[in-house]
This record gives sequence, C-alpha cells and structure tokens, in this order.
Amino acid sequence: MKVAGQGRQAGGTPRAALAELLAGNRRFVSGQPVHGHDVTAAAAASGDQQPYAVVLGCIDSRVPLEAIFDQTFGAICVIRTGGHVLDRAVRGSIEFVVGQLGVPLVLVLGHERCGAVGATVDALRTGERPGGSLDHLVDEIAPAVTEVGLDDPAVLALTVRRHVRRTVHTLREDDLLAEAVAAGRVAVVGGLYDLRTGEVALLEPS
Repeated sequence: MKVAGQGRQAGGTPRAALAELLAGNRRFVSGQPVHGHDVTAAAAASGDQQPYAVVLGCIDSRVPLEAIFDQTFGAICVIRTGGHVLDRAVRGSIEFVVGQLGVPLVLVLGHERCGAVGATVDALRTGERPGGSLDHLVDEIAPAVTEVGLDDPAVLALTVRRHVRRTVHTLREDDLLAEAVAAGRVAVVGGLYDLRTGEVALLEPS
C-alpha cells in the first residue's frame, strides 16, 4: 500500500502518534487543555490537511473525540458510528486517510455503557429485532456478545471491550492496511473511554 508523505504527523510514526493522542487525553483529564474551537485555529488549518491519526468512535454525545484528546483543527480525522461499527464507507474512509494522507495511527475507541451494545444484548436476549438499519448495528456487535456469553454478569462491559478488539483485528487484516501494519508503518490500536473520569485506557489485544 502506498503511504503518502507524512507532513507534521507528530513524528510520523505510530508510536509518536499514539503518544500525542494520549498526552492530549492527559491534558483533558487534568483540566489543562491547550486547544479550543477557535476560528483562528480553523483558519490556520485551512490549507492542505496533514492529520497524524484517525479515531473511530461511537456517536454517543458524551464522547466528543476532538475534545477528549485535546486536539485542534487539522490534527486528527474522526469517524463516528453507533458502537463504532464498521461498514464499507467507514473502512473506505480509513483506507483513504491512511493511504492518501499518510496517517500512521488508527485508534478504535469504545466507551462504558454503550447504548448500541446494550441494544444488541437486549435483542439477543429477547429475540426481538429493532428493524431498519439498526439491524446492521446488532448484526455487527452480536458476535462480541456471543463470545462473552449472555449469561455473564458483566456481559455489557465485557462486550464493549471484546467488540473493540474485534474491530481492531478486522482493520489490521484489511486488504489495504495489512501490509503497512505488518511493516510497522501503521498501527491499529484499541482503547476504552471512561465516562466518569474522562480517561482513555489502551486495550491489549486478546
């Protein structure tokens, strides 16, 4: 896979990109962010974009990704779907960002008390499907629920983690990402956002 020039991407390596994201999260948690939604920052980033990471997260309104990583305009690309579910548009977007913009890091971020995960658990327990395109979310999250087990008392919390890890694995094996991942030019990692503290913890592969 051809990887574009790396611009100002926080050092241009997966390790440096991840360190920058986590440093921003520490600033956010400590109440000392350095970036804000300022029009001068928007103007400064209005030329060619050179982001250093792409973050795939949930649509939950309590998890605004630019804010929790304390990132300014032009720094990261953000994709949000219910339960950070992958579809062709999401995968194509990540392939574009990595291949055309040279981004070295993909972070998949789940969060506690995810409504999409809860809805999937309910659907599997009751056998009642939500209908419409919501079925797609259930179908994509259901394997993680099955792996954890509906009878597990911590099924909701464990499914969030399992679903993040499954999503990471799928992206690492993506046809247009796998070569760059294997070569160490690109990293795909998973994390979990704590709604109470604001902290992001990385999840080790299972």
